[in-house]
Amino acid sequence: MFDVQGVRLDPESRRAWRGTEEVALSRKEFDLVHALIARAGEVVSRDELMREVWNTSFWTSSKTIDVHLGWVRRKLGDNPQDPHLITTIRGRGLRFETGEPTSG
Repeated sequence: MFDVQGVRLDPESRRAWRGTEEVALSRKEFDLVHALIARAGEVVSRDELMREVWNTSFWTSSKTIDVHLGWVRRKLGDNPQDPHLITTIRGRGLRFETGEPTSG
């Protein structure tokens, strides 16, 4: 079970909550959140996400991650224009924020 910034994720039951509300995530959305929350605070590259979530080492579409990420952000109540849960680190990947100050 993962619990970061009010987002709880239970990989065993494949259920997710934002606060006390259960959030319905598709299989790929759940896998994307799981890949990020399991390494909260770390930058996960898009290549890693393609391998882990889509089980491929080649890009099927450059927008695949962005589209799913947009859906996830909306479902988790994370403003896509000013995200605080999952942030994009330009040129590096994505990070599920821990809510604690980061250095550098």
